[in-house]
Amino acid sequence: MSSPLSSTKTAAALRTSARVSAEMLLVLVAAAVALWVLGRMWSVVWPLIVGLFLTTLTWPLARFLRRLGWWPSLAASVVTVFSLLVGAGIVALIAVPVAGESGELADGVVAGIDKVREWAAGPPLNIGDDQITGALDTATAQLQDSVGSVVTTAVTGVSTVVNGLVTAVLAIFLMFFFLKDGPRFLPWLTRQLPGRLATDVPEVASRCWDTLGAFVRSQAFVGLLDAVFIGIGLWILGVPLVLPLAVLTFVCAFVPIVGALFAGFVAVVIALVSNGPMDALIVLAIIVVVQQLEGNVFQPMIQSRGLGLHAATILLAVTLGGSLAGVVGSLLAVPVAAVLGVVWNYLREQLVEDSPEQEAEAEAEAPEDGGIGSPVPS
Repeated sequence: MSSPLSSTKTAAALRTSARVSAEMLLVLVAAAVALWVLGRMWSVVWPLIVGLFLTTLTWPLARFLRRLGWWPSLAASVVTVFSLLVGAGIVALIAVPVAGESGELADGVVAGIDKVREWAAGPPLNIGDDQITGALDTATAQLQDSVGSVVTTAVTGVSTVVNGLVTAVLAIFLMFFFLKDGPRFLPWLTRQLPGRLATDVPEVASRCWDTLGAFVRSQAFVGLLDAVFIGIGLWILGVPLVLPLAVLTFVCAFVPIVGALFAGFVAVVIALVSNGPMDALIVLAIIVVVQQLEGNVFQPMIQSRGLGLHAATILLAVTLGGSLAGVVGSLLAVPVAAVLGVVWNYLREQLVEDSPEQEAEAEAEAPEDGGIGSPVPS
């Protein structure tokens, strides 16, 4: 016969469950309010985040110049100008070869369309020119009927481009100020906070900065792996514009999901119009294999080592971030998860109970009354 439940223990368990539930609800409400405020301030927060990412990439060079005795403002100015020149060089490295071979690519596109029409006209599809022309006429009529939505989409696209340019300009200016005044931030923050916060907040901020730098460096390394492997595959197949495509792959690696799709689409199209359908399929297979290795092997392994996160945690974070906030959520999911991990680890360090041996060592190392470091009587 089983023993009856204790009414006292049951009531205590219910009270504990209710208290924990209420506390969790308060935490969730506070998190929701914080996210709402963050969304309202996103026009300022997003350039700040981009500026921090750029600063983590350029800080090693600025630190090297400062150690050589350069003034902080001079080092920050040189690094900022150098970064702008590098960005312009990357754009030129992609745009100039493409512009130089634009005529050949255009002829290849026309030839590719003709090949597709010839293939569609044969078995098993047996689609004639009349059917293709009818489909084009139908598409044209639908396009004319939806002129308003097309114009709205175009205006939205222009607005997005303008917002992107404003974000880029603000991020560059913020990067300059971070490079110039960054080392003075933690001492200033320490002076502004009272009591225990003057120690805890700067320590957490310092660890988060190190973690953010590890994320950007690991992402750059993963993008370099993508660019090298895909570039080698394109070079073996004899696809033109190998270097611009490799550079485009590296740059797009910093934009999750959409960046890989865009770079892969461009590579497949160029392979199709220059080498034919078979090489285009091979290029597509190479890109799919490399992207799968990157997403499921390289990126989780490299970032898990640099950020202290398990590979499964990174995969789940990217999936959750993409479902909540699209491309931006995927981009910020890993660093946000890493920062939360840093905060959690610091809280555990502060909340863990000291063992009797640690307490004895702390008492032995504590100064005696009246010694240096002892409290001064009021």
